[in-house]
Order: sequence, then structure tokens, then C-alpha cells
Amino acid sequence: MKSTKFGTILAVDDNADVLTSLRLLLKQHFATIHTEANPEAIPVMLKQTRYDVILLDMNFTKDVSSGAEGFEWLSRIHAIDPNVAVIMLTAYGDVSTAIRAIKEGATDFVLKPWQNEKLVATINSAMSLSSSRREVETLRTSERALKSALSVGGRSSQNQDFIVVSPAMQHINSLIDKVAATDANVLVLGENGTGKEVIARELHRRSLRANEAFIGVDMGALPETLFESELFGTMKGAFTDAKEDRAGRFEIASGGTLFLDELGNISLPAQSKLLAALQNRMITRLGSSKQIPVDIRLICATNMPLYEMVEQKQFRQDLLYRINTVEIHLPPLRDRKEDIPILAEYFLRSYCAKYRKPLLRLAPAALKKLEQYPWRGNIRELQHTLERLVIMTDGSVIEASDIALSGTATTLAQPPSNGLVMENLNLDDVEKTVIRKALLIHNGNVSHAADELGLTRAALYRRMEKYGL
Repeated sequence: MKSTKFGTILAVDDNADVLTSLRLLLKQHFATIHTEANPEAIPVMLKQTRYDVILLDMNFTKDVSSGAEGFEWLSRIHAIDPNVAVIMLTAYGDVSTAIRAIKEGATDFVLKPWQNEKLVATINSAMSLSSSRREVETLRTSERALKSALSVGGRSSQNQDFIVVSPAMQHINSLIDKVAATDANVLVLGENGTGKEVIARELHRRSLRANEAFIGVDMGALPETLFESELFGTMKGAFTDAKEDRAGRFEIASGGTLFLDELGNISLPAQSKLLAALQNRMITRLGSSKQIPVDIRLICATNMPLYEMVEQKQFRQDLLYRINTVEIHLPPLRDRKEDIPILAEYFLRSYCAKYRKPLLRLAPAALKKLEQYPWRGNIRELQHTLERLVIMTDGSVIEASDIALSGTATTLAQPPSNGLVMENLNLDDVEKTVIRKALLIHNGNVSHAADELGLTRAALYRRMEKYGL
């Protein structure tokens, strides 16, 4: 039977009997109870564990009634973790002391000896406040990251998605350190969902252009007819809907970084135009003859085999040489399983905040199940899986039985058959089966699968998200 208890509580008091009483009482109501007699241990404990509530005695060894030590430790605690809720405990309370404690950041004030029911209720209220504070902080962080991604100028905040745990990612991290401060063109190669844009943003964040724009373009979703207008801009009247002058992505990114994602999807004529712009560092807006100089740091990414495409005359060799001064090969998630626990924790925190739910944690068996799954969709698939778990889980712990991967994993792990096996004729199930088969046939290449299915890449991505693929 799953436990419905949650919350991590720290009680700090130099009286051993008080700590024993608190431990016996609180373990009946909350998931984790830590006790500590020496307040000097608080900084280390806060670095090791994220507490929801701290019960803090106001008087330790220096004196027995002034509360000075309690106020000092209250300040130090909030300097380390401003979101934790602190409840002050004292046997020598008065109204003025309580008011001061609240003004200095305490969530509540409890007199010894306490009433058990009242203390538990006070802790529950404090825990809700702590959870709300953390949700707000997470949302603010997400907002800053979004503004950084979309803004032209402004210092980039740290890339929350860049995980460096596995040896493979440590190697990539070292490579980024060597390359970031240069203006060398970088080509990021890897399967769909491995985080190629994350690498591009991390290169930008560590570069000398970090205060300037990072502009990303999904080349796979860009129609041929809009290639020039989107990249190079337009002049008013250049075509029917051109009602004003508009800068293209090259101009907007000038001084900063231009990230061209899914580069392998563009046609040979578009490749020629792109190569000319990169060679000359000049662009010409549609409807104009004036050349505009641009100063960009170029990062490209693709999941397609560019070298094979060069041999097959599907990709220009001179363009490949132009864009790949440095190549970064991003391994699939199944080859860097050490990153799964921290990625899972990151997504749990993000989606718990997004859906306003208390922070969930993964049971050891659940984490092991995630680590053993092949993750054909890589980090994107893991992200969608954690989002569904946050939405569907009622308790505070995600168990292995909550994670419905086995059937999907078995199906995905099988080689594609010559025919389609339909368990029923439900249209959603049929569509899911057809999409899965197309992805298997094309080894996860979304662009090729979309072509075979007669869909745009964007439409296929929407269906993949709908069916959890």
C-alpha cells in the first residue's frame, strides 16, 4: 500500500527530550523527519537536503531566554534557502518576540509545551506556504529562461537543461569550453530529441556573444517559398503580403548567434543561397539590391547523415565544410543512462510547479525502470513521460507500477514487420500504430516519417505528443 505521507521536516533544538518528542509525533504525519541538537550543523544539512519546514528553537547554549540565537539562525537559514518555511519554538515567548519573528521571516511561532494537533496543523500550513514559494520561484526561473531565449540582448540565464553527469556529456562539456569563446562554426549531430538546441544555447551562453541575441530557426519547418524572406528579410512591396520592411533572422542575430536546426532538410537551391550568405557575410533582402553586412556566430544541427547525403549529391560538400569547423556528436539517451536520474528530477520539479502539485519523487524501482527503457525518442520522450506522470499521480511517490512503459518498450524494440498488426479498429489506435511503424522504418527520422505519412513535421510532432511517442 502506498504511503500518503509527504514532506521533509528538520527540527533543531538542544534539548534531546524535545527532539525525541517531535520525532515520535511527526513521523506519524510526515514522510521524513530529521533532528539536530547543534545549530552549527544547519548549513551542511541544508546543502544536503531540501526541507519543506524547519522547526527552530530560539534559545541554545549562549542564553536561555533572549531569542538572539534563534533570530541569527533564522537569518542564516533564509540566506541559504529563502523558500523554506521556518517555525520558531520557544518556552519564553511573548507577543513582541512573536511579532519580531514574523517580521524577520518566520512562518509561525509556537510556544512550548505545544499542543500536538495544533503543531501538526501549523506545520501543514507552513508546508503549503513553502511549496507555493518554490512554485513561484520555479515559474520565475522559467520566465527568465524564456525571456532570455526570445530576447534580443540581455544576459542569458544559466541553461537549466544542460546536464553533465555521464562521461559522454562530460566530454561534450569540455569541448564546449574549448569552442564557446571562439567564433568557430559548430555542427551538432544527433538523433531527434537528444537536446541539440540545448547544446547550441550552452555554446551561446559561454561565448563572448552571450549578451547578444540567440536566434533559432527550424529549417525543417520552413517552406521553400519562405526561405529567403525568413532568413534574409523583405522590403515593402516585394510580394503581395509584404506591407512593410522586415528584417530576416540573419539581421536579427547579427552580433549574436544564429542557430539553424534541422539543416539537412533544406533543398539544394536553398543550400546555395545559404552558402553565399555565409561566405560573404552579406545578405540581401527580398525586393532590394542593397547588401547588408551581418556578423553572426553560426551553429547548425541535424539528425540526418550529411556525409552520406554529400556522396548522394543531396547536400553540398562546400556547405558542409563551411558549417562544420567543429563537430559535436550528441549521444542518444540510451547511451548515457547516468543522466536519466537528474533529467527526471529536473522535469519532475518543472511540471510539479507548472501543474501546482507538491513535489513528487521517484521510488527506486521506478527510477530503475526509467533507466532500463531504451528511450527511442530520447530526452523529449522522457520529458513527455514525466509530464504525464506528474498529471496522473495522486500520491507523493511515483512507483514503478505507475510508469506504463513495458508495452511500448516491447513494441518499439521489435523490428518493423512486413504488415501492420491492429489490435482493434479504433481510429486513434490505428493512427498511433501507423505512426509508430513509420518512425521505426525510418529509424526515428521525423522528417522522413512525415513525408511517408503525408504530414508536415509539425503535424507529426503534434500526433507524436498526443500518443506519447
